[in-house]
Amino acid sequence: MPGKFYEEPIDEYLPQNGNRGYRVSRYELELTYKVASNRLAGRAEITAVTTGPRDRFTLDLSQALTVSKVLVNGAKVAKYTHRQGKLVITPQHRIPTGGVLALTVQYAGTPRPVRGPWGEVGWEELTEGALVASQPNGAASWFPCDDHPSSKASYRISITTDSPFYAVANGTLVRKQTKASQTTWVYEQPEPMSSYLATIQIGPYRKHRLESPHDPVAMHAVLPARLRAAFDHDFARQPRMMDVFIDKFGPYPFEAYTVVVTDDDLEIPIEAQGISVFGANHCDGHRGSERLVAHELAHQWFGNSLTIRQWRDIWLHEGFACYAEWIWSEASGGPSADHLARTAHQNLSRLPQYLLLADPGAQHMFDDRVYKRGALTLHALRLHLGDTAFFDLLRAWTTRYRHASISTEEFTDLAEHYSQTPLRPLWDAWLRHEPLPQLPSAAAAWTVDMRSRRGRATG
Repeated sequence: MPGKFYEEPIDEYLPQNGNRGYRVSRYELELTYKVASNRLAGRAEITAVTTGPRDRFTLDLSQALTVSKVLVNGAKVAKYTHRQGKLVITPQHRIPTGGVLALTVQYAGTPRPVRGPWGEVGWEELTEGALVASQPNGAASWFPCDDHPSSKASYRISITTDSPFYAVANGTLVRKQTKASQTTWVYEQPEPMSSYLATIQIGPYRKHRLESPHDPVAMHAVLPARLRAAFDHDFARQPRMMDVFIDKFGPYPFEAYTVVVTDDDLEIPIEAQGISVFGANHCDGHRGSERLVAHELAHQWFGNSLTIRQWRDIWLHEGFACYAEWIWSEASGGPSADHLARTAHQNLSRLPQYLLLADPGAQHMFDDRVYKRGALTLHALRLHLGDTAFFDLLRAWTTRYRHASISTEEFTDLAEHYSQTPLRPLWDAWLRHEPLPQLPSAAAAWTVDMRSRRGRATG
């Protein structure tokens, strides 16, 4: 239709999100936040390369934020409009394919979460401070972006806020400067990151290093002083957890790992790249949330380093993180993964069987059945391959696609190289059909693993 600006959605699960015509390589955000008034002012410099000749480009940005200035390659634009969560920018001159697209956007407002089928996500006020939890489409609540998981870029995030508060963002703190009553915190995130994994956490926090003589990765805690004693007990086994996951999944994919505990209660923990966020209620002094500690740590491999291209493949994030809970239980002297899998299978068998794991639909992509059936799929694969081949596969998976975008097809294709028989029947049953399949017997899996070990020893 003449004059109508319409494009096919990048992802059917979030048809309004993501943008065509360019690929972002870098975000540089300069933000100022006033805690008392929940007022955010920002300047975003976005570096991209065009993928086709276009008259205009779009960014995702919440209507709660007002744009005051837009530049393209240092020049004023011919026109920009901001409607229905899209900032549409028309440069003065068409940029050729492969050309540099340097966008500068100044904006300000009172940030609030983005509302959607999964509740409210994005920037959220706390009693004292703020947090960002953007999965799946909340990044636009606080900065202009290409808000789709397949769009990964490096970041520099500068946040200036009231000096009594501690500010955390993704990556390494490269500069901290206090002037009068405000402090500026500058973080550099060099590894590619999806926009929904970008975060800022602000609160009355103190930072501590988690000490362990065998730490392979620097780990920190940022939390209110009142929660320190409970945290030290509840998260005491996290260094051991890191060791187990490095052994099972391969090298930790980032420079460091930070756990933030807010002064407020949170319904669920939240993952971000290099960071996990827990509520005060997750520090109970009894390790009541340790499986969630394992779940969020595992997301650093599965979700943050390896990130899905399309939301329909979310089992590659949540199924793996859920299975990591069972691996940790097994490694730490709790119930075995097989026991937990069979318990989960029994529970799932009582629920409605209308969910396709490979394409659950937008409404159900955060359904607990996706998490548990995803984990069960991995356990079925482990029983089929045996432990040796299964964990070799996981380490190869995280190595080959480190900091990259992934799909179910890429995982199933790679898995074929670790099986002595075709895996198509397993994938069809667990991923592409609704009825819940039966789990193979543990005894048969032991036989497979012994045969695999003998083959490797004599091969």
